Amino acid sequence: MASRNLPSTAAMQCFEAAARHMSFTRAADELSLTQSAVSKQVAHLESILQHKLFRRVRRSLLLTPEGAIFLSDVRKVLAQLEMSTHTIMTYSGNSEVLKVATLPSFGSRWLADKLPAFLAANPGISLEFHDRVEDFDLEQQDIDIALFYGHGSWPNLACHKLVDEEMVAVAAPTLLAQHPVEAANDLAQLPLLHLSTRPDAWHHWFAGQEIATDRSYHGTRFETFPMLVRTAMAGGGVALVPHFVVDEELAANRLMLAWPHRLHSESAYYLVYPEHLGELAKVRRFVEYITANTSVNPGACESTR
Repeated sequence: MASRNLPSTAAMQCFEAAARHMSFTRAADELSLTQSAVSKQVAHLESILQHKLFRRVRRSLLLTPEGAIFLSDVRKVLAQLEMSTHTIMTYSGNSEVLKVATLPSFGSRWLADKLPAFLAANPGISLEFHDRVEDFDLEQQDIDIALFYGHGSWPNLACHKLVDEEMVAVAAPTLLAQHPVEAANDLAQLPLLHLSTRPDAWHHWFAGQEIATDRSYHGTRFETFPMLVRTAMAGGGVALVPHFVVDEELAANRLMLAWPHRLHSESAYYLVYPEHLGELAKVRRFVEYITANTSVNPGACESTR
């Protein structure tokens, strides 16, 4: 798109406010403009797009289909501009930003408690966190360090093992009171809750005890652990989750072990970063601090090319 056809920020703000309020008058009040100014900005936007963004039905203002599509993109653009503005406003030349990506549950349940001490010891480093559910290309997404779950071998990444994983079967005390579990295979008769990225976890849990059941793949599936755990706490079924994810709930008796068997995963949690970033002070300090505060021997693992 030629630069002369790019809409101004003012035009996008007027359009977004008018669409949110479905009123040029209320949009003008919010933006401290006149109704005429808002109307002109929207009209200018429509002339650039060569499509009507609003239509009037009686005295009501409605978005056209084109307007609804454009509104979604405009909100993303304005949100990104606002975020970038705030980042520069708070930027200090004496501060380095370290961008870290982590699995949501691992970040909140394992990593978060370790951060205050790191930040206190490194006042010149600001941390910027991003949630990621699956592996990704760090450099392509401008991430310095990531915490991955897997087998410990990623191309061109330096890698440090942090935590082994033990999966435990947990359920709400009320559910277990209603359905007493006297043997491991009794769990197959209860609703099983699954993480969608680990569809065979329950199969391996049963197989590890030499139990054959055709129900190990049945049940409700969740994309992330938090909703899975909340459903288990509400009595919705038995969840198979890493022990560290439910430490607090077990201690508070909001969940109970449904059966003592633990499934030892072949995979583990790792801290990884592009090899060429290893000499950066901000990366090195974070890696040294986190690996020094793990319960597993955090030796470097293989890096493939």
